[in-house]
Amino acid sequence: MSDAAEMRGPVTRRRRITVSGNGGGAAAAKRTNGNKCHGAGKKAPGRPAAAKANVGASNGGKAGGETGASGQKHHPDSPKKQMSVVEDLNHRLSCHVLQESLLSSASGYSNYRGILNWCVVMLVLSNARLFLENIIKYGILVDPIQVVSLFLKDPYSWPSACLIIVSNVFILAVLYTERRLAVGTISQMTGSILHIINLTSVLIFPAATVLTVTSMTPVGGVLSLGIYTVLFLKLYSYQDTNKWCREIRQAKAKRLTRSYSCPSVSQLNGSAVHSHVSYPGNLTHRDMYYFVFAPTLCYQLNFPRSPRIRIRFLIRRLLEMLFIMQLLVGLIQQWMVPTIQNSMKPFQEMDFSRMVERLLKLAVPNHLIWLIFFYWFFHSSMNFLAELLQFGDREFYKDWWNSESVTYFWANWNIPVHKWCLRHFYKPMLRKGVNKFLAQTAIFLMSAFFHEYLVSIPLKMFRLWAFMGMMTQVPLAWFVGRFLTGNYGNAAVWISLIIGQPVAVLMYVHDYYVIHHGSTT
Repeated sequence: MSDAAEMRGPVTRRRRITVSGNGGGAAAAKRTNGNKCHGAGKKAPGRPAAAKANVGASNGGKAGGETGASGQKHHPDSPKKQMSVVEDLNHRLSCHVLQESLLSSASGYSNYRGILNWCVVMLVLSNARLFLENIIKYGILVDPIQVVSLFLKDPYSWPSACLIIVSNVFILAVLYTERRLAVGTISQMTGSILHIINLTSVLIFPAATVLTVTSMTPVGGVLSLGIYTVLFLKLYSYQDTNKWCREIRQAKAKRLTRSYSCPSVSQLNGSAVHSHVSYPGNLTHRDMYYFVFAPTLCYQLNFPRSPRIRIRFLIRRLLEMLFIMQLLVGLIQQWMVPTIQNSMKPFQEMDFSRMVERLLKLAVPNHLIWLIFFYWFFHSSMNFLAELLQFGDREFYKDWWNSESVTYFWANWNIPVHKWCLRHFYKPMLRKGVNKFLAQTAIFLMSAFFHEYLVSIPLKMFRLWAFMGMMTQVPLAWFVGRFLTGNYGNAAVWISLIIGQPVAVLMYVHDYYVIHHGSTT
């Protein structure tokens, strides 16, 4: 046998092994050895086989390497192959595992975005139906010009605006009293008496004005008393904080940059443009009126300031304010007023079932308007004012919509009021040894007073619905905190918002309409 034939033989056998590799390397080698002569007899002589061998050799190690690798990968004795076969069989034999349904609480599933979108779509569709029904029944009732009459009875008489302008007297009285206390002209006792008289006048003077001036409208009265209520809380915080500053100065403090109850300036002040002040350098008109217009109720010597005014952000908030204000007016005129007018007869006839039906019917639009007003006031308006004044603390509300208890809701839906109550009312009571429950009850009592103050006096009738509605929050908070948790507590909070306080406000509005317009319907 020649050298060429000796070389051709192994190559031919190697190629046959490769071709039959799918059947296994050992079987292919055996089949090749056994049929060697038979295969040689069937095949064309030497050159085609040599050509094929050369093609395999010309591919170098590439074809041979891939063939060898594939042969090794799919070898039945390989551990990886055996493992993959076992896994494949296991997948075929078992298709069930131990698991909970998605809607079960034990599953830990929490992505309900699709259901939330469905709720929004259903809410939009249901309210669209009510809107079309209202338009078909009453027509277009929106009249922006009529809004002016809510604030003014006489275009030449502006009692609300005049009453708001007079508030500067009380502001300056507090400022000058603090200046006298700072230099020691008057004693601390005298200053405290002057502050008590001034703060009491802040509440009594506008109330007496609203009750006695006949040209004062209910909406104008609510606006005026609301501004005076905010001013009362601000001025109380102002004199209280300055009193703490005097106490620290009397305790031989070398330098004071902030009130002791506030964090350090370096952590909050984002701009080096605004210089820090210390007591009594803060007792200026500029500092006083900045605090009066700032979106906060708690005074401190150095507020956190933003580095610049963002014009685009400011314009967006302004456009939101204008649009939402028109939306609120339209919803009240188109939806609320006709429903209130239609609810007079059941109340006059004391038809209990229809009274409940009307109250529930009024609660839905009232709650929707309350939510829109919340966004308009706490987000659009207060962010607009904060951006304009470069006021850095923009936490005006927290996630009250996730409240699982009544106390969490009241602590997070109105952060400025919550901070004031915590700083100037709740903690001072605890430092005096008052029980926590009694301190919380006192806060609800104060809140109930101001709710009644803002509703009864402008309407010039005293029904105590708002006061009782707020005081019922105390046993409701105890009940929800003790017996309801999680989603059940959150549902209880939402129910109290929808049919609780809004119903009390609607009862005031209804009584007002019955008293003043009942004879004409």
